[in-house]
Amino acid sequence: MKTTLNAAVIGLGNRGASLLKHCILPREDVRVAAVCDTYEDRRERAVQMTVEAGFPAPVSTADYREILAMQEVDAVVIMASWESHINVACDAMRAGKYTAVEVGGAYSVDDCWRLVRTHEETGAHCMMLENCCYGRDELMALNMVRQGVFGEIVHCQGGYRHDLRDEVSYGREERHYRFRNYLGRNCENYPTHELGPIANVLDINRGNRMLTLVSVASKAAGLHEYLLRERGASYDATGMRFAQGDVVTTIIKCARGETIALTLDTTLPRFYSRGFHVQGTKGMFMEDNNSIFLDGKDNEFDFKWKEKWNNVEEYREAYDHPVWKRYLEEGVRGGHDGMDWLVFGAFFDAAKRNAPAPIDVYDAAAWMSVTALSEQSVALGGMPMAIPDFTNGRWLDREPWQP
Repeated sequence: MKTTLNAAVIGLGNRGASLLKHCILPREDVRVAAVCDTYEDRRERAVQMTVEAGFPAPVSTADYREILAMQEVDAVVIMASWESHINVACDAMRAGKYTAVEVGGAYSVDDCWRLVRTHEETGAHCMMLENCCYGRDELMALNMVRQGVFGEIVHCQGGYRHDLRDEVSYGREERHYRFRNYLGRNCENYPTHELGPIANVLDINRGNRMLTLVSVASKAAGLHEYLLRERGASYDATGMRFAQGDVVTTIIKCARGETIALTLDTTLPRFYSRGFHVQGTKGMFMEDNNSIFLDGKDNEFDFKWKEKWNNVEEYREAYDHPVWKRYLEEGVRGGHDGMDWLVFGAFFDAAKRNAPAPIDVYDAAAWMSVTALSEQSVALGGMPMAIPDFTNGRWLDREPWQP
């Protein structure tokens, strides 16, 4: 087992730079050996951050293949654009690097299979950095599910409900890939924040799997209205026809009979929510009003549930996940309420031991395939799409996920 990892970071936009600063450089067991981005100013910023953190200046390059050729690099963290994730991840595994890839959907099912086959052919590991799997509420709900508090789980919901109109609209100026994706694609383009925790609740790829999905998309009106107000009719993007529907709804059917409802809602004015919702035969968990409803305890409040909003805190002491109990004692760090630090900790711990990735290529392929399949379903008016079994039958006896 390695005590210190030499890591490389590929992709240094806002997300990459933030994670480098808050979740990689502060770690005592990691050294940043190299940084990569196609933009020179981003590379320079990353080098400066590394030096200011007290470390030697890392190798800086615009070509990620130079990093993969460095024998001293043990682990690679990919935080570049969505389009590059799978290509770079496959190249990194072929180079023998323990690989992490940020979240995002796939562009084809073939790409998902390529990710799986590259892992199987090389033996190298690749982890998806789905931080929401380590969220406090998500892990508490998982703990309650596994203790049978909600009974047999029947249905789950989730969403990426985040007003991104400024980020998408000014993508060219800000050098953000979302602009070109929203202009040319219409799909559930960012499914894993909500789907990852739900997959863990439902044992997806570990005793259960997703079978089919259907997706439908609303019209695209939000970005035009926003740009008309903010930039006026003379701004070129105001007159562009964005393909991405303002609200995309995806329904997934699972092998054990459960259903999953996913919602993408990023181009209309709204509050932020991942809409995490777990419903079983004995009760339910709902993120949006921070509440738990248990049969035989809360039934009298069914028509006056506002009185019970925010009652999740009443269950913390009994059901907070052990991972978070330890974390709170040690001190919460990093971004996104601390879950970024946890997911990076899980990655670097596995990489030091060269152990199987906690969120592996089979999870990544299944979750990312939802984007490609939803794009097809939307284009065909909500036609059902079969979700491949990327485990080739191993889902039947794989062990349940553990954070």
